[in-house]
Amino acid sequence: MNIKQRIEEHIEVAKQVLADTKMIEQALEMTAQTVKSGRTVFFCGNGGSAADAQHLAAEFVGRFVRERDGLPAVALTTDTSILTAVGNDYGFDTVFARQVQALARPGDLVIGLSTSGNSPNVLAAFAAAQKQGAATIAFAGRTGGKMKEVADCTITVPADKTARIQEMHILIGHILCEWIDEATEHVAG
Repeated sequence: MNIKQRIEEHIEVAKQVLADTKMIEQALEMTAQTVKSGRTVFFCGNGGSAADAQHLAAEFVGRFVRERDGLPAVALTTDTSILTAVGNDYGFDTVFARQVQALARPGDLVIGLSTSGNSPNVLAAFAAAQKQGAATIAFAGRTGGKMKEVADCTITVPADKTARIQEMHILIGHILCEWIDEATEHVAG
């Protein structure tokens, strides 16, 4: 393994993301509007993307940098009883959609993370969100996959390596958290 090469790959992917930030800006605005309206942001993903979903939800509920009140956010990846019951009774493809159907309301936001952009359970969560009147943001990789076709906003990281895609997802997620900190300055800590 060449350490320098890995870091150079990371930097090159970051430059590609930096070349077009239009969708990131749209996602920031959508998320800020959701939070300012007192609505909830739901995060979901699988594997490393599940960990990123939990990480970002924690930054909303806890804090990112600035002291502020907690913001309504839920990682749909954390309740093992729901995940195993729904997975067992209805199938793994429905583990997020069932939660979105039960919890999301009009004006809420579902953010799905998938390096391929094709995770069936994230796609099902987006379909459920749309039925509930919730908006959707996809964090995807490669060309955006099927998520690009169904999400209200898709942030695509133009890379093939899962690690590089996930690195950009968490960078973009941290930018989102910082934006939300600034957008909620009026909220007392």
